[in-house]
Amino acid sequence: MSETIQLNQISVVLHKPRFPENIGASARAICNMGIQRLVVAQPENFDMIKVLRMATQAAAAVATQIQVYETLDEALAPYQCIVGTTARVGGQRKVIASPEKLAGELIPVSQTNRIAILFGPEDRGLTNEETRRCHHLLTIPTARFSSLNLSQAVMVVCYELFKATSEKKEPPLPRLATRHELDGMYAQLRDILVRIDYINPENPDYWMNKIRYFGTRMRLRAREVSIIRGICRQINWYAEKRYRDGLEDRSPGPTPRPTTPFEDA
Repeated sequence: MSETIQLNQISVVLHKPRFPENIGASARAICNMGIQRLVVAQPENFDMIKVLRMATQAAAAVATQIQVYETLDEALAPYQCIVGTTARVGGQRKVIASPEKLAGELIPVSQTNRIAILFGPEDRGLTNEETRRCHHLLTIPTARFSSLNLSQAVMVVCYELFKATSEKKEPPLPRLATRHELDGMYAQLRDILVRIDYINPENPDYWMNKIRYFGTRMRLRAREVSIIRGICRQINWYAEKRYRDGLEDRSPGPTPRPTTPFEDA
């Protein structure tokens, strides 16, 4: 079956943009590439007049439909696949693809899943904590100076997504877990692993980051997340049962009644 990337499943998310002009220019860029949804989280200055001025009449429909959220978590909650953009590599940012390569990998994902392309603020980009919310990271190769204007970066990435509308044969993926579903699963896992002394309760996030990285590589389906949470509930139930059984085994039994020398005869 021939598949192309589904641009109607893709949203561009700008986190803490500083200038409304960059928001407007980004709206124009995504409109040129066939993407219609622009999401803004925690903007420093959201001035619709300046946004529309840069978007121009051609992208006014995109600009006027911008969704604005107070937190990044709220903005990303509906998406099954989150792609973070970064100019920095190495350290905790190990698995990084080019826009062209990642666009090809997103073709089967986009058939049944909503995708967010996440861009950080102009002055510093995404933090390590913010990149942990992402299933994929991409960087735009440059000759020397790695920093691009926000709207330029948006245009480059969206152009590669648009190129992926040409036909390619990839089987569609089932629905992946949303960010909200994954966060609930990881919180439940952390709680049960601390309770059974598998991870250090004084620094649980150190081990949970390894588990999150494993889960990200697996691209967990919604059904798989449900199974893992069911296993956690069963482990918790069994541990509590064994604890109660142990208390009952250690409790003293009834005091035996004294007998006379001939009572047992």
